[in-house]
Amino acid sequence: MKIPRDVTGIQLVTLLGIYGYKVTRQKGSHIRLTTNSPQEHHITVPHHNPIRIGTLSNILSDIAAQQGITKDKVLQDLFA
Repeated sequence: MKIPRDVTGIQLVTLLGIYGYKVTRQKGSHIRLTTNSPQEHHITVPHHNPIRIGTLSNILSDIAAQQGITKDKVLQDLFA
C-alpha cells in the first residue's frame, strides 16, 4: 500500500489512537504521543499540513517496529 501524501499532523495523531497513543505534551509545532501497549513508547509528530512523506514513513516504520508488525499492516490499519 502506498503512503498517502496529504496527511496532516492532527489527522495522524487522531489515527494513532488505534494503537493506544495519547498526546502527552506539545511544544511548539511538535506533538509527543505515548503508548503503553505492549510497552512504553514515545513518538513525536510534527503539527504540519501535510507531513512530509519521508517523515511520515519514518513514523510509520517506528510504530511498526514497536508493535511487532509490518509497515504495510500499519498502513492498512490507519488508512484503509
